[in-house]
Amino acid sequence: MRKIPNHGTLRMTKVAYPLGLCVGLFIYVAYIKWHRASAAQAFFTIAGAASGARWTQQAFSSPGSATRSHEVFYGIMFDAGSTGTRIHVFQFARPPGETPTLTHETFKALKPGLSAYADDVEKSAQGIQELLNVAKQHIPYDFWKATPLVLKATAGLRLLPGEKAQKLLQKVKEVFQASPFLVGDDCVSIMNGTDEGVSAWITVNFLTGSLKSPGSSSVGMLDLGGGSTQITFLPRVEGTLQASPPGHLTALQMFNRTYKLYSYSYLGLGLMSARLAILGGVEGKPAEGDKELVSPCLSPRFRGEWEHAEVTYRISGQKAVGLYELCASRVSEILRNKVHRTEEAQHVDFYAFSYYYDLAASFGLIDAEKGGILVVGDFETAAKYVCRTLETQPPSSPFACMDLTYISLLLHEFGFPRDKVLKLARKIDNVETSWALGAIFHYIDSLKREKIPAL
Repeated sequence: MRKIPNHGTLRMTKVAYPLGLCVGLFIYVAYIKWHRASAAQAFFTIAGAASGARWTQQAFSSPGSATRSHEVFYGIMFDAGSTGTRIHVFQFARPPGETPTLTHETFKALKPGLSAYADDVEKSAQGIQELLNVAKQHIPYDFWKATPLVLKATAGLRLLPGEKAQKLLQKVKEVFQASPFLVGDDCVSIMNGTDEGVSAWITVNFLTGSLKSPGSSSVGMLDLGGGSTQITFLPRVEGTLQASPPGHLTALQMFNRTYKLYSYSYLGLGLMSARLAILGGVEGKPAEGDKELVSPCLSPRFRGEWEHAEVTYRISGQKAVGLYELCASRVSEILRNKVHRTEEAQHVDFYAFSYYYDLAASFGLIDAEKGGILVVGDFETAAKYVCRTLETQPPSSPFACMDLTYISLLLHEFGFPRDKVLKLARKIDNVETSWALGAIFHYIDSLKREKIPAL
């Protein structure tokens, strides 16, 4: 799951249409409309027409990757997270008989998250429409009716009461149905945590090329969001499959292959939800009697307010010696018996995203723009330094000690040793490493498997 950066960058893909193609597509689309073909059929026929068209290389963000026989198609994925709503507009190209490649992505994000409109559903429509306008600007008109439009909500809506969440989703669906894009019955949904982890796994393995070659080694995925955290990898050891608890294994079908993945999402162990638990608060409820929440993970000099999930809490640190040890003890209580540890995970190459990246970048463990490589023990070293500094100096961030300690111990609970190497990336080949790419790609792949021969 991804958080909103300070700003989103919009990029325009320019498409040059030869005159014959324009006329041909116009006649073809008119023919489809006249016969009242279904929206799903329109997707494949228009995409098929595009594959035989003579596209110029301006239609691709990487000029050297384009050939005139490539099929071009688009997909739109809305990521409705706990802290914001983001739109990803993806452009794909598929050489005949080969795995598709991503040729362009447009991304924009808005705050606050969809869940913030739980008590005023009508207000949610404005932001959704604003993001839909971005899609219209970056997808050629002739492709609108052929482009799948999907919204998946994550932990923010999973934590809402069911009735409130469904009203929000219904409003989004109404806005989607009024749009010119391809909208299915399943266009809007709350994503379960496992699907979130699996989709992020698809993204990183798609971008690293692992999905293109059946014999190549895949990489694992660690994601730390605001409300939940996920771990996903492809087990190679039979013992991992046999020892995994119920709900920790899931099957994925992609490119005519079936993957049996180890994947689990821990709702309530995302960084923001973990903060609340460490402070002693209860999700979605104000502190009893407006009581101040006190924690050894905060600076002894700190006193202030913190807002989480539309609830404001009064919080403060406590005067004590050995803040790191006290904080680590409290975090260990929160994590005790909540995370399954698998032996094989320590031998798998992992990418880590979201708050793992943000915290590492904030404290100089990796380059803030390019990402980098670190070992698990680096988080513990940083946590000890920051927590002990709080005993004598005012903090630059009140939650620095708590957050670093939490990440360090969470990774330990997953079974990673101190010397385990992790790759932290915000982008791979200039593409966002969120679950959104994997989710829309899997959605399109499943449509193709249902309607026409597989990719």
